Amino acid sequence: MTIKSDREQQIQQSWEANADAWRRAIDQNLIASRRAATDEAIVQAVLRCGHRRVLDVGCGEGWLGRALAKHGVEVVGVDASCGLIDRACEKSSGCFRAIGYDEIIADPLIVGQSYDGIVCNFSLLGEEIGDLLRSLRQATVSNGHLLIQTVHPCTACEQQPYVDGWKIETFDNFGGDFREPMPWYFRTVSSWFQQVSASGWKVCKIEEPIHPQTKLPLSLLLICQESDHYK
Repeated sequence: MTIKSDREQQIQQSWEANADAWRRAIDQNLIASRRAATDEAIVQAVLRCGHRRVLDVGCGEGWLGRALAKHGVEVVGVDASCGLIDRACEKSSGCFRAIGYDEIIADPLIVGQSYDGIVCNFSLLGEEIGDLLRSLRQATVSNGHLLIQTVHPCTACEQQPYVDGWKIETFDNFGGDFREPMPWYFRTVSSWFQQVSASGWKVCKIEEPIHPQTKLPLSLLLICQESDHYK
């Protein structure tokens, strides 16, 4: 097994080990950046795009599906963590399924079709995301959108060299008893653009939700559509 696949496996193991702690953090609204801007940013982005049927990729315990349902948006959520999917099903009557990224890559139709919006909200954590993004093109309608929200590279690099590479999330600022740290792959802004365009998408708009007090960017939000070359 390669180092790369070891790290990808560690991401999955971390989410399974930390499922209960993550659920508590969401239920108790313990994550400051989410409270400040990022939750509302992704909800409003979906609504501005006019989406009526959305695929939430890496949906976790399903908070986004519940939030969008209040606005009449149909959401299907998929996540590799069975523990988080169980929680999503407990808290909502929506459609949530335990499906891993490798399964989507192997069979893109496993998640269904005809979505006018696909959301990856802080859920593209590994180094190899190109195959997944390419597969998700098959799930969208013509002129549908892919919305990617991720940590803002300029603040997430934390005085470290501004280059692509693996980092470790310890969840120290998330509250609760997180049992295992999680590796995640840091990308520069230009690297995000390259990954998206190489996967058959084009970035149509960039948003940078900021903290209302510090005015520092909390996330990078890419609003994408399928590239004309691949239609």
